[in-house]
Amino acid sequence: MWEVKFSPDGRLLASASIDSTVLLWDKQGRVRQVLKHPIGVTTIEFSPDGRILASAGYDQFIRLWRVADGQLVKTLPGHDGTVWAVTFSPDGKTLASAGEDKLVKLWNLDSGALMRSFPGHRLNVWAVKFSPDGRQLASGSFDNDIRLWDMATGRLLRTLTGHTEAVLNIDFSADGQKLASASDDKTIRLWDLRTGQPLRTFRGDGECVYSLEFSPDNQQLVAAYRDQTAVGEIFQHFLGISATGKRVTVRIWDVATGSLLHTFAQHADDAYDVAYSPDGRWLASASSDATVDLWQLRP
Repeated sequence: MWEVKFSPDGRLLASASIDSTVLLWDKQGRVRQVLKHPIGVTTIEFSPDGRILASAGYDQFIRLWRVADGQLVKTLPGHDGTVWAVTFSPDGKTLASAGEDKLVKLWNLDSGALMRSFPGHRLNVWAVKFSPDGRQLASGSFDNDIRLWDMATGRLLRTLTGHTEAVLNIDFSADGQKLASASDDKTIRLWDLRTGQPLRTFRGDGECVYSLEFSPDNQQLVAAYRDQTAVGEIFQHFLGISATGKRVTVRIWDVATGSLLHTFAQHADDAYDVAYSPDGRWLASASSDATVDLWQLRP
């Protein structure tokens, strides 16, 4: 499993897999929809109203699906190469995508037309995210940099430098004042977007940090790692079965202090993605062990 996302109402989970499928699950572990790509799927995202799911992957195209019945409603031409990330604008009218062709692209969802391309990264663009107010777009790349773009003009506002390896994931805080970035350099960096300076660096015991996300209350960061540490447990509800005895961790960090709050260990292989439910009660993680695990954080 490559990515996992909660629907905005928290009732469904979507997972993307290199086996060419997107699965829509309920919290009881039942598969509600199976959406098929010709080859592997690398990225998924629900629209803000939860009616549309965007998916993309190795075949270069971006597909838009109706969540209610699993019907394909639109196909966008995508990128010259793999599409690594997609994200909806807060108003749901625009989709941003990031690709192997070193570009970030903006798409009009009504017409399906390409609105703008953002050149500038020197290698694959692996991550893209809108600010909460929709006025900025952030992108992270294998060139180790994070770029902030002005949505109105397409102008590059700032480049955040400091990671020494590829930037694999990014997320804005709910107030839009901070950005968190996950990297192959084994660190998470928290950035002050008013100054462009790093506020804090989170260092775990693992290898690369594949994914991260702010909690809905903005107080915590959850991150998915590649390592084999097992130092904590939490109530688990399995949507799959881990294949081996190894344990790969998901960690939760306190944003204000930088302290490690929890370490969860279950996956038997790399944990690629993590996602909070909208109410913050549940945490989902996706792994290359072919499972999605659902963790109950509180009743």
